[in-house]
Amino acid sequence: MRYPDRVVIITGGSKGIGEGCVRAFVAAGARVVFCARTETEGNALEMEVNAVGPGAAQFIRCDVSQAEDIQSLIETTVERYGQLDCLINNAGWHPPHLPIDEFSVQEFRDLLNLNLVSIFAACKFALPHLRRTRGNIINLASLVGSMGQLHATTYVATKGAITAFTKALAIDEAAHGVRANSISPGNIYTPLWQEAIDAANDPEACRADGEAAQVLGRMGTIEEVGKLCLFLAAEATFTTGVDHIISGGAELGYARKSRRK
Repeated sequence: MRYPDRVVIITGGSKGIGEGCVRAFVAAGARVVFCARTETEGNALEMEVNAVGPGAAQFIRCDVSQAEDIQSLIETTVERYGQLDCLINNAGWHPPHLPIDEFSVQEFRDLLNLNLVSIFAACKFALPHLRRTRGNIINLASLVGSMGQLHATTYVATKGAITAFTKALAIDEAAHGVRANSISPGNIYTPLWQEAIDAANDPEACRADGEAAQVLGRMGTIEEVGKLCLFLAAEATFTTGVDHIISGGAELGYARKSRRK
């Protein structure tokens, strides 16, 4: 057990990368509180991981776009366990790919609130407890936050901001012994990726293109991201303010990129 009896909060934990984190931390002996907006998936995951252990998980419904929900999540966790050792801000959304002309200003504001302001709020409410345990924060950004992505101006802006916010937070919180790091995944096979595959004109080709975008020739798994988060929390104790890329080498090398006709 690499993280026994530590208390961890994971947002957006019912599926995708969040699920991978829940599984990794429960397997490491942690007491995990995870949240999402959909109760069915969250309750099912709670039952499944608790049947295996050796740690334990509790699901709490929470809409991270609502600051009061986040505050309640953190207060409930500390009331139950008496401490907080790690906060993993994973909840977020990638809207459909559209040029900037087709995004409204309000849609951008809403995405900023969901993907970025929610992280600010969670950190703000969690830090008084994390300072007492000299704990750590892990914020999920994205590889495209540093390299860009076609028809994703709003999403890329939110993810780039997460890495910048994390670096600034790491400087501030070093005085309290709290570490803050970000993780930038590339193509990780998640339910969101499967939705894109299912919606494609040629699903098989879509999946193949997704796999071929990495020099390793495959997408990453949610378990691999979960294990990276666990490493940062449990073992990388001299790491703070760093953006950790987990991409299978998607950003390496040259490729044909011109969009000129």
